[in-house]
Amino acid sequence: MKRVRKAVFPVAGLGTRFLPATKAIPKEMLTVVDRPVIQYVVDEAREAGIEHFIFVTGRNKAVIEDHFDIQFELNQTLAQRGKDDQIAKLQRMQPLAGQTSFTRQQEPLGLGHAVWCARDLVGDEPFALLLPDMIMQSQKSCMAGMVELYEKTGGNVVAVQECDPADAHKYGIVGKGAEKHGGFEITSMVEKPKPGTAPSNLYINGRYILQPEIFSILEKQERGAGNEIQLTDGMLKLEKQQAFHGYHYRGRTYDCGSPEGFVEANVAFALARSDLSEKIADIVAGLLDEKKGTRLRGVG
Repeated sequence: MKRVRKAVFPVAGLGTRFLPATKAIPKEMLTVVDRPVIQYVVDEAREAGIEHFIFVTGRNKAVIEDHFDIQFELNQTLAQRGKDDQIAKLQRMQPLAGQTSFTRQQEPLGLGHAVWCARDLVGDEPFALLLPDMIMQSQKSCMAGMVELYEKTGGNVVAVQECDPADAHKYGIVGKGAEKHGGFEITSMVEKPKPGTAPSNLYINGRYILQPEIFSILEKQERGAGNEIQLTDGMLKLEKQQAFHGYHYRGRTYDCGSPEGFVEANVAFALARSDLSEKIADIVAGLLDEKKGTRLRGVG
């Protein structure tokens, strides 16, 4: 069984929910505290043992490539100012030479098409897929747990979390079969099931380990919802040929593709930092008290 060495990051989206900010800045480069969103996702992959990071980009995304490159002028300035801790911080986040690859998705044809665009860079081996809008917060990363499960089960692995059953129609939902090796067999996958018809309340949270056979399926995949090539449709076909296992992730997930999720992530990650937690907690408490007082006065 081949191990998971490569990860694909689809970063070609326009980020329209964050306009006008994303008119000039890719949504993946918006910062949660002091790191771009994409950095959190790459760090998660690195913690899981990923060695090669493949970015499926679009127009106006060159700054992502620049972020993962060395900026000699910055390093020189930091060295002259004695900022050795900052230099070390940048070096820890810096992929080694040859560890990053970039390819273009020239048309916005959906997630399935974005994954297919990485086919030649992935080759004939299993790969991780991490949706950059979703960032995780837990002691052990979601992808690290998925790789551990994959090494016991092989096949394909999909990470899931629990949602309110009343909200199951908003997500891709899996059916849960027999538990195995700390995960479980996936018996079905349904994209946004009709209310009351979901096989469970376990939703797919944006982390996958897939076998390379998905590429030949996506190449012939007809357009589905939104007139786009849907990854879920491709996985449903692959499920008929190969086993799928679910990894039940127990940490917190923040959807940074929405303004409210992005703000929540900033607060949560700031509160988790020892150098910021007390200050941020006081600021948030003060803002909430002010908001409560405004409501009591009948203003706003």
